[in-house]
Amino acid sequence: MDVEDDVGIGRTPDGPAISVRGLHKAYGELQVLRGVDLEVARGSVFALLGSNGAGKTTMVNILATLLRADAGTVVVNGFDVATDPAGVRTSFSLTGQFAAVDEILTGRENLVLIARLRHLPDPAAIADDLLERFALTDAAGRRVAEYSGGMRRRLDIAMSLIGDPPVIFLDEPTTGLDPEARREVWATVQRLAGGGTTVLLTTQQLEEAEHLADHIAILHDGRIIADGTLDDLRRLLPPAEVVYVEQQPSLEDVFLAVIGHRSGDEVGDGSGGLITTDDATDAATDAPTGGPR
Repeated sequence: MDVEDDVGIGRTPDGPAISVRGLHKAYGELQVLRGVDLEVARGSVFALLGSNGAGKTTMVNILATLLRADAGTVVVNGFDVATDPAGVRTSFSLTGQFAAVDEILTGRENLVLIARLRHLPDPAAIADDLLERFALTDAAGRRVAEYSGGMRRRLDIAMSLIGDPPVIFLDEPTTGLDPEARREVWATVQRLAGGGTTVLLTTQQLEEAEHLADHIAILHDGRIIADGTLDDLRRLLPPAEVVYVEQQPSLEDVFLAVIGHRSGDEVGDGSGGLITTDDATDAATDAPTGGPR
């Protein structure tokens, strides 16, 4: 598809994917957003960090044309949310904090339904392609009620990609997921960015932003108080003091090892060596039981 055709379906090849300037939003006397400025590069993962009530979801709702700003300008994929909301809606997909899937339908039926609602040709082929991309082919014929949390979230994100939106908003996508499911979602986000999709991710989990994001902004009390790459943000603190300590595996490392996560993968043995998850499982099984007598 050439550039002219690309623009014709609501995509602009140049400039940032998202641009926000002087954004304000209040509910009565409560000032939620107080002059937010940010810019998201195309094909990047941008993490918006903030505690509960910081205004993350309010901001996503404004970007998604679900809420009107009080002041400021917001442009998504070259379209102004105030003057061309229809153009904005052709440019993004939104995945909320909880998976919006139909549990009565199978995974494949969920995808076919959304493709039909978008009036796309060959919904079955679209569904089959997404099932393969998100490693859900084997579960395609099962009802979603039987899916694990990670599988539901992967299906939810797959449904968001129907129509090939250049921008996707993920509002706290790993809320309520266990460590294994959370890593599945992280892998999905990395694949999206690798394919050129721009991802705006809101999260309260610092590890998540550190693991996924090309650029991080911290929203506090309605303002962006710091933004940059992870290295940029680290430079805000005094130089680190080098201290040598014995590194013990975290509880998450142990959990993923003993349940056989990615059986055969190498994990740290806590002393600088490597063991496989199979070895870790055997070691956990053979370990003596009982506490001090």
